[in-house]
Amino acid sequence: MASRFLLTLAICRLIVTVGLTLNPTELLRLVVDGQLTVDPSHVESASRDFGGLHRVEPLAVLRPASADDVARLVRAAYQSAEGFTVSARGHGHSINGQSQTSNGVVIDMSGGGGSGGTRRIKPAGPRVSEKERYVDAWGGELWIDVLRRTLEHGLAPLSWTDYLYLSVGGTLSNAGISGQAFNHGPQISNVHEVDVVTGKGELLTCSEEQNAELFHAVLGGLGQFGIITRARIALEPAPKMVRWIRVLYSNFSDFTHDQEYLISLHGKPASKKFDYVEGSVIVDKGLVNNWRSSFFSPSNPVKISSLGAANGGVLYCLEITRNYDESSAGSLDQEVESLMGKLNFIPASVFTTDVPYIDFLDRVHTAELKLRSKGLWEVPHPWLNLFVPKSRIADFDRGVFKGILGKKTSGPILIYPMNKNKWDERSSVVTPEEDVFYLVALLRSALDTGDETQTLEHLSNQNRQILRFCRDAQMNVKQYLPHYTTQSEWVDHFGRDKWALFQQRKAEFDPKRILATGQRIFSPSFASSTAFSW
Repeated sequence: MASRFLLTLAICRLIVTVGLTLNPTELLRLVVDGQLTVDPSHVESASRDFGGLHRVEPLAVLRPASADDVARLVRAAYQSAEGFTVSARGHGHSINGQSQTSNGVVIDMSGGGGSGGTRRIKPAGPRVSEKERYVDAWGGELWIDVLRRTLEHGLAPLSWTDYLYLSVGGTLSNAGISGQAFNHGPQISNVHEVDVVTGKGELLTCSEEQNAELFHAVLGGLGQFGIITRARIALEPAPKMVRWIRVLYSNFSDFTHDQEYLISLHGKPASKKFDYVEGSVIVDKGLVNNWRSSFFSPSNPVKISSLGAANGGVLYCLEITRNYDESSAGSLDQEVESLMGKLNFIPASVFTTDVPYIDFLDRVHTAELKLRSKGLWEVPHPWLNLFVPKSRIADFDRGVFKGILGKKTSGPILIYPMNKNKWDERSSVVTPEEDVFYLVALLRSALDTGDETQTLEHLSNQNRQILRFCRDAQMNVKQYLPHYTTQSEWVDHFGRDKWALFQQRKAEFDPKRILATGQRIFSPSFASSTAFSW
């Protein structure tokens, strides 16, 4: 009875605010499987994201029980004479309010609940086909839960993100990358099919063979063409263990040369390559004890500060892994030694450990819990992620790592290369026009410590300075998890040809432009300069 009362409140609020023309009784019937709520705690949760840079309160929150619930709500928005917007929210890990809306309904794909006795609403968990080696997962499912379910069958997805408490639909709407991408491509290159609710409220199954245009559009499509409610993800036999190695460099050229060599081995047999290649930049010694670098023990005799003294205090860390199980353990040492022998790292800087596969993949969550206990997790995160062409990465090092950043940072800085031929050009993602490009991720946190260099204002200004440096140097970088505020910036991001395709797809699959308005790419067709706000 209480939930029905909340539904009625939500519908009344929509009618008053946006002039909804559907019969309230009909809308009630459309959403009875799940919950449409204006409960202050649900609205407040949907008004925030991981970035902590914007707080935008929706009119209501839908907690769907099925893909049909999602379709019903979007269809109601599409058919409404006055209109309202719809934004899907997974785990709320967007940085710049991309999953928010102030003029419509946020769909909580995670199902909400989980605290205060609130019931969690979510479709059935991941379903694994051992024979066909795939898993079907709800769009709001967290990757950690996908991993746990597939490991029960001795299988696992091929490509990951560093942090597993992200939703399937969320990462597939961007790309989904980590150190496996050089070998298997991003997560969007490892999807067989998806179920999508378009901006017209149609629920369609898409693949290479069926609704192919929509399939390629939604992968990396920033939520602009539809809401992913199910994904069929490719699987492989899961290893039992991981040999996890980190080495240090003081010379940037050696560091990038070795990374590029390692990712060039992607076509080799498993015994002749690593399974994961990432890197990071250590600008100040305090960074080695943060959540990305806790691998380094304070008791280790290697003096981080002395290693970087000859290079302006900047060090580079190469992080590599080899997966193995009982059948391959016997040859592991020899194979790793052979690969390591071709690299030019600082000999005294080798750190090695062996961990269960799931512990390696879930490594960031372990550190997250420590940061949460210290109140250092739920703070503003002015992150900046860039794809930098291989030909300009040395310029970026000189201008940013050894220039703009100075002697202090406020979080990890990742840097690792990927092979462009592992990315499907038909998707909506934009990457630099070179065979190899780097991810540079400045994953920084704004802290109220009294140190001006850790403030949100300072870090945000520094991000703008970095972007200005790249633009002035004509580096042709592309933002990953892009954030722009004008359409001209989006045109520059996509390039004229891809922007034309992007617009064409938008007109076909979300003609009233009601989906994912928090991305700030398109304004809804019903918006006026005064009636619609970001």
